[in-house]
Amino acid sequence: MSAEDSIAARLARVRGQIADAARAVGRCPDGVRLLPVSKTVPAERLREAIAAGVRRFGENKVQEAREKAEALADADPAWVIIGHLQTNKVKYVARFAAEAQSIDRLEVAEALDRRLQREGRGIDVMLQVNTSGEASKYGVDPAHAQGLLSEVARYDSLRMRGLMTLAVFSEDRERVRACFRGLRELRDRLQQTAPEGVALEELSMGMSGDYDLAIAEGSTEVRIGSAIFGARPTP
Repeated sequence: MSAEDSIAARLARVRGQIADAARAVGRCPDGVRLLPVSKTVPAERLREAIAAGVRRFGENKVQEAREKAEALADADPAWVIIGHLQTNKVKYVARFAAEAQSIDRLEVAEALDRRLQREGRGIDVMLQVNTSGEASKYGVDPAHAQGLLSEVARYDSLRMRGLMTLAVFSEDRERVRACFRGLRELRDRLQQTAPEGVALEELSMGMSGDYDLAIAEGSTEVRIGSAIFGARPTP
């Protein structure tokens, strides 16, 4: 692998592109974080990213994240669950994850809180909202987000930080941008009635093909994988 194609070089390019996208819409680049998505990437390759300064990784599958957390325990990065969360997997999440961005049902929040109480720890969480309206995507319906937020905020071990979404997969960039705009507008409304102590400062939205649109609509964290780690293997 050439120096230009190393993970460190890819990280630098992606961070530069994120900064450019922020400046293009009059935002401070420091207001947009990068969450490298490491699904299917072997643990040993992640050590290269850690050496380049990465301290947080986004993972879709709990079992895969759990195995990597064990393999990289000496480096102790933070693990962020961004994939669909099933109640039978929260016992593992409660042991190693620092954050879960895919809370979309009350039963998941209840189960996760119960396990975290046993572990004697808490984690950051976000509500995943289905802004595209697609049945194939997970996430709470925007119309039900306020009710779910009020319920989740009652759990002491779940630190509510904000909202997450996946945009519609479309070449129509206005349709994609509308998903991000919808999440920001929902967040702004929820902030008016949010329980005390819940700021909802974070908007996790935008991936490799649409992060510029997400940043234009206020994203505070973009989730990017293949641009950093290379193309994923075809199943």
